[in-house]
Amino acid sequence: MTADPKFAEVFHSDNRSRLRADCESCFGLCCAALPFASSSDFAMNKNAGQPCPNLQADFRCGIHRSLRQQGFRGCTVYDCFGAGQHLSRHTFGGRDWRQAPETAQAMFGVFPVMQQLHELLWYLTEALNVPEARLIHEQLQEALEETMQLTQLTPEALMELEMPAYRAKVNVLLLQTSEMMRSEGMKSLNGKVKHPKSVGRGADLIGAKLRGADLRYANLRGAYLIAANLSGADLRGADLIGADLRDTDLSGADLTGSLFLTQFQINAAKGDAHTKIPPLLVRPAHWPGPGN
Repeated sequence: MTADPKFAEVFHSDNRSRLRADCESCFGLCCAALPFASSSDFAMNKNAGQPCPNLQADFRCGIHRSLRQQGFRGCTVYDCFGAGQHLSRHTFGGRDWRQAPETAQAMFGVFPVMQQLHELLWYLTEALNVPEARLIHEQLQEALEETMQLTQLTPEALMELEMPAYRAKVNVLLLQTSEMMRSEGMKSLNGKVKHPKSVGRGADLIGAKLRGADLRYANLRGAYLIAANLSGADLRGADLIGADLRDTDLSGADLTGSLFLTQFQINAAKGDAHTKIPPLLVRPAHWPGPGN
């Protein structure tokens, strides 16, 4: 399966900046398609397919500048990896669900599917830029092109995708990439780093005290780090795919060179002016700046 060359151009090298949410080019899909429940993240309940009452006629949020203050912290965390604008402008050709109500059900239904495909594009593009994984670069490139082709499908075909199975297939390559990178990284450290026994894939580290920990090249895939203290920790080369970083204290932590970290995760964590993040990620506006 070969992707449209024009579409593939945007993923040349490490151009993951194209996989960032562009709300100006989206029909407010995350505000309408997704459900949320009254909690510390949301001030109210909302069903899937029900537009948020704060969504304006121009698809902009009426309380965007005060979301956290008004109880909608979850909105400031979410990132769609650019799926919203792709669906709005490409899949549905610029026809919005208000002007064309007959598209609403399909548009809302395929949004989570497109979000997952774009998330995989983020990971695969990063994996292709990992030198230690050069032996599987051909397979990674094929997976990237196949995923890009899937994003070009019609809404009907997108709804037929078996996403759990497809994600599992791609994850095999992502796991191989991680193991190759971390293995070489640990060798370069000559055994100078020994991770805590509690650290590992899928580990329950909720509220863990890991301040200043040396977690270089650690396997934190799917780890639960909710409200953990990782202030000042060294996470260079750590695999963070799927790690739950809600309210994780990353003050002064070094995440440069970490693997498979996303904007979603960074947005959910707590950082400060001294937190070092990969260059393609954006420092959240709600993180305190210098002098705060």
